[in-house]
Amino acid sequence: MTNQDVAEKLREVYNLMQLAGENRFRAIAFDRAAQTIEGLNEEVTKRIEEGTLTDIKGIGKSIAEDIKAFQETGTMPVLEALKEKVPEGLIEWLNISGLGPKNIAKIHKELGITEIAELKEACQSGAVAALPGLGQKSADKIIKSIKYLEKFGERARLDQALEIAEPMYKFIKELNGVQQCEIAGSLRRSRETIGDIDIIVAADESDASTIFDAFTGHELVVEILGRGDTKSSVRTENGRQVDLRIVKPEEYPAALMYFTGSKEHNIVMRQRARERGMALNEYGLFELNDAKETDFDKPVKTSSEKEIYQKLGLNFVPPEHREDRGEFEYYTEHEEMKLVRDGDIKGVIHAHSTYSDGKYSIKQMAEACIERGYTYLGITDHSRTAAYAGGLAIDDVKRQWDEIDELNEALKSDGKNFTVFRGMESDILSDGSLDYPDEILKGFDFVIASVHSGLEMPQDKMMERFKHAIENPYTTMLGHPTGRLLLRRDGSKLDINKIIEWAADAGVAIEINASPWRLDLDWSYGNKAKEAGLFTSINPDAHSTEGIDDIRYGVMIARKAKFEPARVLNTKSADEFLEWCRERRES
Repeated sequence: MTNQDVAEKLREVYNLMQLAGENRFRAIAFDRAAQTIEGLNEEVTKRIEEGTLTDIKGIGKSIAEDIKAFQETGTMPVLEALKEKVPEGLIEWLNISGLGPKNIAKIHKELGITEIAELKEACQSGAVAALPGLGQKSADKIIKSIKYLEKFGERARLDQALEIAEPMYKFIKELNGVQQCEIAGSLRRSRETIGDIDIIVAADESDASTIFDAFTGHELVVEILGRGDTKSSVRTENGRQVDLRIVKPEEYPAALMYFTGSKEHNIVMRQRARERGMALNEYGLFELNDAKETDFDKPVKTSSEKEIYQKLGLNFVPPEHREDRGEFEYYTEHEEMKLVRDGDIKGVIHAHSTYSDGKYSIKQMAEACIERGYTYLGITDHSRTAAYAGGLAIDDVKRQWDEIDELNEALKSDGKNFTVFRGMESDILSDGSLDYPDEILKGFDFVIASVHSGLEMPQDKMMERFKHAIENPYTTMLGHPTGRLLLRRDGSKLDINKIIEWAADAGVAIEINASPWRLDLDWSYGNKAKEAGLFTSINPDAHSTEGIDDIRYGVMIARKAKFEPARVLNTKSADEFLEWCRERRES
């Protein structure tokens, strides 16, 4: 039983409670507990054995009993009871834009339907429109939302969200009347997948209508979902919903904080405000009256998010860290955390060429790196077992080494301060060994060890597989450890906390694979990585020259995972990187 297993069950309880009409605050407690379990630096099973589950913030006696029951029986009594109340198909309805738990329950009760296909049919037949409080307009919106859900899914990858959010943001911030503007929500927090896109604007009320006109008329908009005095929602050409909120200038700092989230972070912030005789909401920070109620006539003046944090006894918390995963303890004591930035990255590690499944030659990949200002490239084509990806036979490896040596000589002759390293993405075989004999492995400058097959291997076997790979003296770093593909495929079942410990002890790095399909190592293990002193490398896993630019997404995740430049290998110079790799091999 992994932490992720427990978190998934707790979230299932949360979703079913909403649909069953259970107490809202009780439901939220399960959602918060799921978030807490995901962020643990150790396996929850250890806490169960020690009897210390309730020592974890957010895990009360009742939820602790549910977790213990899950370990013992494979399920939770509270979950089974909810399943009796809520048909399984209804939970998928929560992904339908504009259809909340209240209306889901109403439609189900009145029409007796549970599947999305049945809902679509009921909207088309007029049955939904005939229900009190809904009507034809609501039915039409539900049909449109279902069609978008069928085509695009309910969430987007980080790169897909930025593709829409950034041009919209740049357009809006230049509009007349816009005094301040920022992307908010989970995108501002650098989450790996995004639902709706939120943009917050500070403007005078007299300018709001004109701003909304421009927003809803943007070339990327294909449908206006709703328009009011303070908020408008649109659907864009890639299926994403974008919400624009316009607030008064004096409300902007609190609104930006509130709509950035996370929900868990905001809850703690409101608690801190009350402890200091104040109330914090999306409109601002206010004094409490004698009855401990918000006194809207007594606002506490704040001109920025930073000032709100200061009033509540904190230094500024970067948006990436607003997840209630240790940020309150840290930013109470520290002014800032030194985090890696795009400009810190000096070299490109983990890139493929035409030797395996890349689109461009080694020389073309090197030239693309030089154009972007990098000073080295680590070519890491697939090893021989990955025949489906053109894995290199030993003769191919030797031929590639000769080409790299010749290219380095040519670069030196041309006066270019650039080095191409001999790397390899070696498959971790089922027994944990690497894909070449030692006499070949020692010829590489570095080796990324990755699992590409047998991803559903039982956890105990998979852990042994990783342990052996980490112990191999030729393993420099682990590649995309879980093997997940976001919104397509779950990762392998692993005790990542233990793998981090093994890797840190052995001097092996674990990459943050910057491909927006992967973003693996997951940011949620950042606290454990920091505690263990783990090194990473922000690797694009580039199969084309364009793929090099995915490093951007890896930097976003590395910042969220609290990596400072000193623990990121490709912030080192070429000589320093090579020296680190050699020291690992000799240790």
